[in-house]
Amino acid sequence: MRMHAVAGEKPAKGMFKKSMLKLIKYCKKYYWMIGISLLLGAISVVCQIITPNKIGELTEIISGAIGMGVAIDIGKVTSVALLILTLALLMAVLGYFQQFIMATTTQKVVYKFRSDISNKINKLPLKYFDTHLYGDTLSRVTNDVDTIGQTLNQSIASLFSNIILFIGVVIAMFVTQWIMAFTVIAATLIGFLIMLIFLTKSQKYFNMQQKDLGDMNAHIEEVYSGHNVVKLFNAESDKGEEFKKINKKLYNSGWKSQFLSGSMMPIMNFIGNFAFVAVCVVGAVLAANNIIGLGPIASFMIYARMFSNPLSQIAQSLTSLQSTSAASTRVFEFLEEQELEDESNKTEVLTKVKGDVEFDHVKFGYNKDKIIIHDFSVNVKAGQKVAIVGPTGAGKTTLVNLLMKFYEIDSGDIKIDGKSIHDLARENIHDLFGMVLQDTWLFEGTIKENLRYNKEGVSDEKIIEACKSVGVDHFIQTLSNGYDTVIDDAVNLSAGQKQLLTIARTMIEDKPMLILDEATSSVDTRTEELIQKAMDKLMEGRTSFIIAHRLSTIKNADIILVLNNGDVIEKGNHEELMAKGGFYADLYNSQFAEV
Repeated sequence: MRMHAVAGEKPAKGMFKKSMLKLIKYCKKYYWMIGISLLLGAISVVCQIITPNKIGELTEIISGAIGMGVAIDIGKVTSVALLILTLALLMAVLGYFQQFIMATTTQKVVYKFRSDISNKINKLPLKYFDTHLYGDTLSRVTNDVDTIGQTLNQSIASLFSNIILFIGVVIAMFVTQWIMAFTVIAATLIGFLIMLIFLTKSQKYFNMQQKDLGDMNAHIEEVYSGHNVVKLFNAESDKGEEFKKINKKLYNSGWKSQFLSGSMMPIMNFIGNFAFVAVCVVGAVLAANNIIGLGPIASFMIYARMFSNPLSQIAQSLTSLQSTSAASTRVFEFLEEQELEDESNKTEVLTKVKGDVEFDHVKFGYNKDKIIIHDFSVNVKAGQKVAIVGPTGAGKTTLVNLLMKFYEIDSGDIKIDGKSIHDLARENIHDLFGMVLQDTWLFEGTIKENLRYNKEGVSDEKIIEACKSVGVDHFIQTLSNGYDTVIDDAVNLSAGQKQLLTIARTMIEDKPMLILDEATSSVDTRTEELIQKAMDKLMEGRTSFIIAHRLSTIKNADIILVLNNGDVIEKGNHEELMAKGGFYADLYNSQFAEV
């Protein structure tokens, strides 16, 4: 079940580049918005680069006047000061609009991701959900998509602006004074090299962190959904130990990734301070030799900070991009999963169905090494009740999955009214069957909305009639708002009551054929009798497939198929099979044997 989870432990070479290229391509629709945002950022950076030069000019005016013992030219001071103020205001306005555009773009991309994931879920074969933990899939939809969104909102514009700022500051420094420029660059070069070392070391830990986060979500989802079972078996200690192991792994990968990324900022701050000191010392020497004045020194004090800060921000942005790379890899892995076969070319549609079903030498295995159904053949006439029995793993549910086209058969054919399911679209086949499964499913909404699920034009009278047929109407009437009661954590429904509601929902669907997979397994004997009568009425004139472990519920079936190891070993009605004294008789008698 966890075979997929190891993908993030040892990232393949070039994964960062590959995942980021996919992300860039995915955002193609929003290039123009991102472009405008980056352009605004670039203009803001130009204003930022000009500012230190003007501050130096202002310093030169004031220091020159003081040095010469003349009055300060207030007009020039005011003019330069207003220009500096204008540049600061322009930077603020540009920054506001840049952030507005990036926030809008980010939410559009995140919205697109979640929409695509939602659509993808509907296109995935059942096999995917059989081999992947729900919690891990949930983590890809929430945590990984959020990580991508945060990077787009914060890191992309910051990375671009700081690269422009870094290049611009270098040019501005060389234009102002080349000796001072080399001083700043030499002092910060070591910081850049250290940053690269940390980036290379930390990438694998970011991938591990995202993977471990997915495992954590999967574990919590699994334990929470089965909380009652955990309690019943006193398994809190075992599950607690398993949680500790997963939590420890997440702690280790999170600690390593965050420590390595967090270490960059203090290192870069030290380098920035070192560059500032170097500027002061070298500037003092140059000023003492009358090579430069106080104006360039003042400018370079700001340039030293401006030169090291972009490196720090670039390091921080690249760190965020590493998390995004890991998250993108997981999201695109999901979006690139193999989908169900495209059936848009299948135009044949069954509408008025009699209900003849034929299994013709069906062979199937969930993988090539393990064949479940070897050579299954049976003809079911319209209106017959077919019970499928056998020990666990015999292939009972597998047959239903094949009939519903949840899985594609390896060889042979299944026909409905003479039409091969290969020629029919899945949606058409699903429209022909009503299903009641062993596992109930109700969503948060009113009881009435649950019973009307995905079916329009159902009257209240029909809903009440169906609920009366399965004996759940009285219970619903006792609720505070009756059929308008919202099903949520506050409404305590038993497993049997939930099953009764799903049976009523199937009756309301009024499909021509039925599949009942352990439909009465969650109810008591008295309720089972009521449901059995309702089911008998419901199944009249409809081809019905009943999977049952409790053999007393299928005694009136027209045909009982006894499966073992994927083959039909016995076939007949209850009396005929009991008279044979074979596998079915042993199975039936064992359920009533005294312990």
